[in-house]
Amino acid sequence: MNMESIALQISQDRKPLSTMADSELPHRPKPEAQDASAPAAEGETKNASKNALKKAAKDKAKAEKAAARVAQEKAQAASQEANDTAKDLYGALPETEDVVPSTRFSELSEEHYEKEVTIVARVDNARVQSAKLAFLMLRQQGQKVQAVIAAAEPISRQMIKYTGGLNVNSIVQVTGIVKKPEIPISSASISHLEIHIRKVYMISEAAQMLPMQVKDAERPPPENTEEGAQVDAEGAPIVTLKTRLDNRVLDLQTETSQAITWISSGVSELFAEYMIKSGSRWISTPKLVGAATEGGSGVFEVKYFKRNAYLAQSPQLYKQMCIAGDMENVFEIAPVFRAEDSNTHRHLTEFSGLDFEKTFRGHYHEVLEFAEDLLVFILTQLKERYASQIATIQKSYPKAGDFKLPKDGKALRMNYMDGVALLKEAGVDVSEQENFENDFSTAMEKQLGQIIREKYDTDFYVLDKFPMSVRPFYTKADPKDKRFSNSYDFFMRGEEIMSGAQRINDIKELEESMRAKGLEPNQEGFEDYLNAFRQGCAPHAGGGLGLNRIVMFFLGLPNVRLASLFPRDPQRLRP
Repeated sequence: MNMESIALQISQDRKPLSTMADSELPHRPKPEAQDASAPAAEGETKNASKNALKKAAKDKAKAEKAAARVAQEKAQAASQEANDTAKDLYGALPETEDVVPSTRFSELSEEHYEKEVTIVARVDNARVQSAKLAFLMLRQQGQKVQAVIAAAEPISRQMIKYTGGLNVNSIVQVTGIVKKPEIPISSASISHLEIHIRKVYMISEAAQMLPMQVKDAERPPPENTEEGAQVDAEGAPIVTLKTRLDNRVLDLQTETSQAITWISSGVSELFAEYMIKSGSRWISTPKLVGAATEGGSGVFEVKYFKRNAYLAQSPQLYKQMCIAGDMENVFEIAPVFRAEDSNTHRHLTEFSGLDFEKTFRGHYHEVLEFAEDLLVFILTQLKERYASQIATIQKSYPKAGDFKLPKDGKALRMNYMDGVALLKEAGVDVSEQENFENDFSTAMEKQLGQIIREKYDTDFYVLDKFPMSVRPFYTKADPKDKRFSNSYDFFMRGEEIMSGAQRINDIKELEESMRAKGLEPNQEGFEDYLNAFRQGCAPHAGGGLGLNRIVMFFLGLPNVRLASLFPRDPQRLRP
């Protein structure tokens, strides 16, 4: 082959190679067409990926360690539980239909020494002394008993730790042996015994943080009402009245509050007992009424479907209608509502009323004497039947034990103007009272109470024959002197607890009295009441006692709210 042929062959062989390069080889951009930032971005992405991988590796290692720790703890717990000789003696209350008989604190005595008892109580305090020793202070309706738990077969350290870590205020069931402590336990109400725990089960666990501690509420509230961080001389928190009432359920758990509520219960019970023994009938009158019959400014208005209704200020008109219905002797224990914007120590917008109404044959003093004997009975029996509760209250409120009753068992009674004269002798300006312009002020009542206590040695007395100008329309005027009325008020420690009177039972006289007081007999709400007297009604009298005030003044409490379960006043609608 000559040189021309060789050259031609080479040229033909190169042409397909060139065509393949154009169509099959990957395209590479020209260096000048590439983004100058591309290499930097690629580097950052690589770094970010490395960091993410490192973090993921760290997180994984942490998670593996945590999982291993949890597994180890579970294994230890399982091992401890397996080795816990007391695992069935504490913890959640076992589910069973068998009820273990329990003993109340009030039943505990020396007869229980060295015997096993089961009690249900709240945890007032819990503390671990050591790995082998813990203490509980148990509380039941204010009373306290100490319990102790020590490591000794079958009691385990785990059980001791559990017992000492119980949340305060939790309700527990404790079984143990009653022992006599070497030294009386001063911090316990029942100081001459303690319980050595054998079993402890949770019935109801309290929250770890409470809005206030019951032990702090056991001290009486300060005399001033200012809120804030207050502590006593020992640095312990002072719980104010507002804080107590805001957390009333906790406050009710104190020994003092428990005792006060027993006194309240006792007043109602004794009132009902006396009335029933006298042949009286227990009634329930409406609290929703269609008209503000006893004064529009002092009633609460409520929506009653498509019209307005009112909360009853008292059962007065209905008691009288019952008398007209030949029931002769009736009583009621029920709420009373007063829309009075009075923010005082003795006023509430809702309180418990003890009302009665009774016929008489000759003179209204028959009923007045009946009411005096009723109050003397209640106050005397409170001292006898509730001596232990009074002693408890006296620790916080010293006046609780010093209420003075008439020595001869008869209430001191004097006329209203005799009370005015006593105040005048003491230098008090009584010109408004002498002119029948105003009733006694609160300050006058208190001063008169002090005068009578010093002069007659009693905290309970009655004023009779009030001026007609300060009494309601249904009050009977004194037939001998129309300026006065056949009405009376009862006082304890110089403050009113009851208002009562003979009622007008003649329809014409009643209508005249209404007009004299600025009321029209034909106005809404009086029709049914007045019709009762048109049918004839026996002479009668009665009164309305304030339960909360009786408790307050009998115990010498500084505020009526302390004698009310869940008080209502112009500032309070909860709890």
